[in-house]
Formats: sequence, C-alpha cells, structure tokens
Amino acid sequence: MIKKILVSQPKPASEKSPYYDIEKTYGVECVFRPFFKVEGITAKEFRQQKINLLDYTAVVFTSRHAIDNFFKLAKELRVTIPEDMKYFCVIETIALYIQKYVQYRKRKVFFGTSGKMTDLVPLMTKHRGNKFLVPMSSVHNDDVKNLLDEKGLCHTECVMYRTVSNDFTDEERAHFDYDMLVFFSPTGVKALKKNVPHFEQGDIKIAAFGPATAKTIEEEGLRLDLQAPSKEFPSMTGALENYLKTHHQ
Repeated sequence: MIKKILVSQPKPASEKSPYYDIEKTYGVECVFRPFFKVEGITAKEFRQQKINLLDYTAVVFTSRHAIDNFFKLAKELRVTIPEDMKYFCVIETIALYIQKYVQYRKRKVFFGTSGKMTDLVPLMTKHRGNKFLVPMSSVHNDDVKNLLDEKGLCHTECVMYRTVSNDFTDEERAHFDYDMLVFFSPTGVKALKKNVPHFEQGDIKIAAFGPATAKTIEEEGLRLDLQAPSKEFPSMTGALENYLKTHHQ
C-alpha cells in the first residue's frame, strides 16, 4: 500500500495544489523534497553570451524556471520587455505562470497540450515571422535546436539557469522510507543514486514526468511504474490520482 510519497519538487506555493487533494482523498502523505536546486546565472554571465533580449519578438518557455530567470535577468539588465512580446509555452500550467510577471490578458500567449516541444512547434510555425529566444538550463541537449532548425524557424538558444546539488542530510538518508518516488527530470533521477547510494527499489513505486525522465529511470536500472504526461492525463497529479485510484487497496 502507498502511504508516503516523495515528490522531488519544491512545496507548492498554493494551498489549492492538487497534491493536497490527493492526500485527503487517498490518505497518503506527500513529502516535497527537491533533489537539486535551480539557480539563475548572473547578468554578467548572460552578457558573455552576447544576446540582446530586445532582438527577439517571441520567447519559448519549457519550464517555470525559464520564466523566473527570463524576467529576473530582464530586470537586472534594466530591459523593459515590450507589450507585444509573444510567449510560447509547452503546456498551459507553464503559460498561466507568466501571470506572476505580466498581465496575461494583454499578452499573446500560446501553449501546447502535451508538454512536449513537438506539440508546440506547429503553433510556432504559424508565427514563423518571429525571432524566437529559447531560455535553457546549462545542461541540455540539441533536441530543441534540431527540431526548430528542421522547421526553418529563426531561433536562438541561451543559458539562463543551472542546476546545483541539493544533497540529503545523514538523517534524511537514514529515514528514506517512501512507498513511491516522483521524478520530473533526468537530473533528479541521477541524484537519487548520489543521495541514497545503496538504494534498492524493491516494492517502491517510481513515477516519471516526461520521456527523458522515464528513459533515465530505465537507464539507471530502475523499474518505471507510472509515466506522465499522456493524452488522458497531461499533468503528473492527474496521472498520480488515477494510479492511486486503481492501485490503492
């Protein structure tokens, strides 16, 4: 039976988070504990990339970290983002997060439905006259670049943030008594082995958000029990609730 779930993300800012509904409905405890921290690069580091934010008419966001650090850098660089800037987000939850920084109704915001870049690209091609800026982590591959090149879009990738280790304490390692682990990135999966060197999965269930995360779980020799997003469940909370409904005895 699943009683204690480790969610490798920061604790939700809102009390209305679906995770809290899941706790009440299924009598489980969700422990929010990121395996790594994301920190933005400095304005000085960004300038070294020789990129001018105002040269672009659209920004592509693949995560909330990208949004946070884009607007943080704009402020540090004393750049006023134009009213007509367009924003393309891989999924609606990320698009809605833009409201933290700008008035959503006044902006041109577009989003995909699956959380994958392949689903967002058709929307971007409808606006191919734009110059797209794609903020990324310091650790990334060329998948996005190659995809946009293939479609003939004018784009530039840039680094705006990096991941740093958020190591477990000895006490946390000693009391690693979870029934389920939920991962959202390959980095988090790899950090599991570092933080809990003698980890053995056994009956512990493992959930992954995104194909890259799922692939890393299998590469690390672990068993994948739940994967999101899917057409039916675009969010991890939706997929998790359905899993508990089906398996919770």
